[in-house]
Amino acid sequence: MRAMKNYPYVITVSSEKGGVGKTTLATNLAIFLKALDENLPVSIFSFDNHFTIDKMFSIKGQKLNGSVADLLLETRGRDLLHTGQYGVNYIPSSTALPELRGSLKGPMVLARLLAMSEIPGVLIVDTRPDLDVMTQNALYAADRVLVPIKDMASMDNCRNIFELFDKRGLDRKSLSLIPCLIDERIKFEGMFKDQKTLLKAFAINRGFRCSDIFISKSPKVESLNTNPEGKIYPILTHGRGTDVYGQFAALGQWCTKEYYETEEPRAMLYDKWQHEENKRKKEEYFGRLSGLKSQCLVCGKELGQDSQVSYYCESSDGAASGYMEADCFTGFLISTIFKIEKQLPADDPTRQMIHQTALESVFVLNPGIGDEAGTIDFHRFDLAGGELLKKKYPMARAPERDGFSGIMQETLAGYGGELRDAFLMVHPVSGDNPASILVDEKYREVSRLKKRIAGQL
Repeated sequence: MRAMKNYPYVITVSSEKGGVGKTTLATNLAIFLKALDENLPVSIFSFDNHFTIDKMFSIKGQKLNGSVADLLLETRGRDLLHTGQYGVNYIPSSTALPELRGSLKGPMVLARLLAMSEIPGVLIVDTRPDLDVMTQNALYAADRVLVPIKDMASMDNCRNIFELFDKRGLDRKSLSLIPCLIDERIKFEGMFKDQKTLLKAFAINRGFRCSDIFISKSPKVESLNTNPEGKIYPILTHGRGTDVYGQFAALGQWCTKEYYETEEPRAMLYDKWQHEENKRKKEEYFGRLSGLKSQCLVCGKELGQDSQVSYYCESSDGAASGYMEADCFTGFLISTIFKIEKQLPADDPTRQMIHQTALESVFVLNPGIGDEAGTIDFHRFDLAGGELLKKKYPMARAPERDGFSGIMQETLAGYGGELRDAFLMVHPVSGDNPASILVDEKYREVSRLKKRIAGQL
């Protein structure tokens, strides 16, 4: 039984080879699905920009609101559906898709968008004849992928789709080859009597799943796309009496059966995973937040709302973390690193230069071990992890304290007063919202930077 929230069951029609009947398969399957079950919502859109879907399903005078480009720009899918001819809903095509390809960050964007789309019933996605990032998104979001093949060349191209699934760790069972444009007049001598039998045998030999259902080549069907009116007529209404009519009816029955047998479509599974992932990220964020020291790691003063925090600090082993006030860390650099003994007022040019340079850098304090115990390697990196400076300094031994020992004891103190075998990274943060550095994506950047720096030490 389906959940109250609508999740689409997604059928993607894809082939790298042009001229195999891909769009004819997608559009006519949508119409047959709706005819077989009038209570089943059926929707369709295309990542190709030939506007065949619009020509077939648009209603004259219908006001259009949004397109498939808006779907990729985060508009909810259900709000973009237009009721079209034959009771099929469609999302209008767009010429802006080529410009949006670069904005798709990875192959799972569409899966996320469809999980929140609230599109009901079956959704058919027509794709371009290539494996660009939009086609990959359509493949990975699908519950069922139909790959039309008509000859050996189109079958050889299927290998790339199967390899994509293997690379991503997705189940090949969702991929089905559909022999299309089969000329049943062609017969062979020997074991393989006709085209469809030969193609299926070769498909099985390559480890591909090939449907028993096939779509014949039909001059009458081909004429439905070419007529004086410039219209595209469906097989359901204009192809009665042809073998293709019965073949599409069989394909529609098979897809309808799969739809009703699928209790949790991929969109629902992705939504559940996204919910758990967001919960995990929130827990990790609050875990990082609760592990912060409440004092400035330079001066030891309690940090309050009036504190001018400008740096986040974290030990490489993750055992200690906290913040530093801007003036405190600038003062530390002036006295301990640059050895300027006199007090520099806030408007002093030298102090301002050191302060500004520090906010554009990442610092690492790495205590020496073994023969170098009692020393500190002080590093300055740019924000991409490129080393700009390295210098060694002595560190006062307990019970004496200096600029280094105070910070080190607060963050890297180990058993018996010894320092742990770790380093401290000091990273600039937004003074308005220092906790933003602990949010998932930003914190991942900090973790990657820490790993990059660790490889250089």
